Amino acid sequence: MFFFSSDSTKRFYFVLTWITLFCLAALTHTMSMAQSWPNKPIRMVIAFPPGGPTDQVSRVLAQQLTQQLGQPVVVDNKPGAGGNIAAELAAKAPADGYTLFYNTSAIVIGPALYGKVNYDPINDYAPVALTASVPLVLVVNTQQPVKNVKEFIDLARSKPGQLNYSSSGTGTITHLASAMLSSQFNLQTQHVPYKGSAPGLIDLASGQTQFMIDTMNTILPYVRDGRLRALGVASLKRSALLPDTPTLAETIPGFEAAAWQGIVVPAATPADIVQRLNAEVNKALQNSEVKAKLAAQGADILGGTSAEYAAYIRSEMPRWSKAVKDSGAKAE
Repeated sequence: MFFFSSDSTKRFYFVLTWITLFCLAALTHTMSMAQSWPNKPIRMVIAFPPGGPTDQVSRVLAQQLTQQLGQPVVVDNKPGAGGNIAAELAAKAPADGYTLFYNTSAIVIGPALYGKVNYDPINDYAPVALTASVPLVLVVNTQQPVKNVKEFIDLARSKPGQLNYSSSGTGTITHLASAMLSSQFNLQTQHVPYKGSAPGLIDLASGQTQFMIDTMNTILPYVRDGRLRALGVASLKRSALLPDTPTLAETIPGFEAAAWQGIVVPAATPADIVQRLNAEVNKALQNSEVKAKLAAQGADILGGTSAEYAAYIRSEMPRWSKAVKDSGAKAE
């Protein structure tokens, strides 16, 4: 049995009262912030420069979210380090719902490729929603005398160390997919990383590099005007946008790679804001104009709950960790 003096009891209740008031104030502040959100412009950080595949899709969604939320959703391009610069910036941003990270599969590839990064894909973010998936396509410039995947592999084998491939940056899926292809057939190719797909494709078309595996939405203009030749689509079924281009799996059984995209926010963002964002993103993805614009880019619309996206991110981490190890790809 314990006994307290009257002074001790008063001090105890005084401290308890202040703790209660502090907790109530914090709860009231959080609820107020969630109810008033958004009341100023929202920044959507992406890890790649303007004109690239991620930028194209993110801007379609940012425009639609601007209309739905009544506040500007401004795309903020932060390229470099295979997406790690943007990922770290977003992880450390204020958790108030005014910084969104339009992320790609690079968020789970980075830790496997670099070994140590300044963000945790699981604990530093609150997943909002998976948004879209864009098929990858193997392309060469028209100076290369190949018309299909088999001829490309034969050419690469005949020129060990002489074929260079562009990527949208070290550690991105465009880097890893090409490394996987080269590793599978023991091809001696050289990686040339760029700060995004756009500059990599420009150098590919001009002959500075010889091939690239990049997203459907960025290679289409180059293929349609004859600057690049599409050899294979890295999906299990042919694309309606390139119906005459076979899948890579038709030559390389089981080969599949797609660039998935989604939105996350800093981990401590109020749950009400995360739920609101999830609802708005799913609504935007079902908008007829958004669906038409994304379809024109070859993007498959996804969506879903925050919990589903969290589970998806977790499932992708071991998959890409194994892919990095098997391919021999390393950060440069």
